[in-house]
Amino acid sequence: MSTIKSLLTTGLIGAVATVGAQTTYEKDVAPIIQKHCVSCHSPGGYGPFSLQSFSDVFKRAKFIGHVTETRYMPPWKADPTFSRFANERFLSEVEIATIQRWIKEGLKRGEPSSESLVVVGEENNEENQVADLELKMAKPFELSTDGIEDYRFFHVPTGLKEDAYVSRIEFIAGNKRYLHHSRVMVDTSGQTAGIDGLSEFDPLSRSFQTQPLMDEFLYGWVPGNLPVSFPRGIAKLIPANSDLIFNIHYAPSAEKVSDVSAVKLFLSKDPVEHLVKSFYIEEEDIANPPFIIKANERPTFYVSKTITQDMNVVSLLPHMHFLGKKMVALAITPDNTEIPLIRINDWDFNWQSTYLLQEPLFLPKGTVLLLVAEYDNTTDNPLNPTNPPRDVTYGWNSTDEMMNLIFYYY
Repeated sequence: MSTIKSLLTTGLIGAVATVGAQTTYEKDVAPIIQKHCVSCHSPGGYGPFSLQSFSDVFKRAKFIGHVTETRYMPPWKADPTFSRFANERFLSEVEIATIQRWIKEGLKRGEPSSESLVVVGEENNEENQVADLELKMAKPFELSTDGIEDYRFFHVPTGLKEDAYVSRIEFIAGNKRYLHHSRVMVDTSGQTAGIDGLSEFDPLSRSFQTQPLMDEFLYGWVPGNLPVSFPRGIAKLIPANSDLIFNIHYAPSAEKVSDVSAVKLFLSKDPVEHLVKSFYIEEEDIANPPFIIKANERPTFYVSKTITQDMNVVSLLPHMHFLGKKMVALAITPDNTEIPLIRINDWDFNWQSTYLLQEPLFLPKGTVLLLVAEYDNTTDNPLNPTNPPRDVTYGWNSTDEMMNLIFYYY
């Protein structure tokens, strides 16, 4: 009898606990939205709508439930079973289940503190920081209406009176619809002001490229790429009196539109011990040339590249265009230790990222970097920009292809 009484009592307590554990927005869902969504879904952000308040989330609850349950959102292309990163933004099974439970239990708000979403945890402090320096194009650039892919240089003086050590970089695309990509470079020659607004194909632009740039890759913006933050004590150097060069690729436009893009720079508040550099794997490194993706074929290209110096890898930025399907990279150290770097099983041009390692990864001199990339140039690829398919090779146009893996390291 005592056993039956004990079971009944335990069951009742469990039932009461379950009833009492009402899933609410403020307590359960808001932290998930804050952690994974509002960096894009905020006013002026990359997302098409804001998710900063309860009312924002409430009216889209079923939609949010669907795109998170199917893992369409938040977009995160790196395979977490292969390697993990510090800036991951995919939802755990528990987080997905919490959102589903909140919807099924009636979308209760719980005790609110304000209409705006409360910032939860230190991981979001960076999103609330004000840039130490925001530099933008001198004037609006009017895009061509001739339906061409356009490549332009823009000269952006920094006005720096002393060296700047940058711990966080954010590119603000002035016209997200037509920006294919942008590369921000640093020039210390003081001789590039005349390049402002020139086409990459204008012979005059070559006269401004006779001296090597101080930094050919301060930062690269591609669709989906969020701000890059370096670990404490690690930074990019922009010397005093230097200039920035924006190298921007615009997609074809048939309408009259303009662009004024900018870059936000956040300076290191900590003593800087290491300066970040860039290292590239490119199409010319492939072991099975030529880099030609023939019509109606699905080729795979391979790279084996040995590094000639010690490297501490901070981040990885993979890049392909619309024919890209898969990419995997790993490192083999001189003692034959295999280190998985990144694997993307379902490449999406519209969601590219700089993947920040959880800790800088030491790769000794003599390490072999292996890269494998797969492409689909058939009619089965819904993103194929040409129909019928045609032979494609290297180029910066959207209809061309690329095979890059860019390393930030020190």
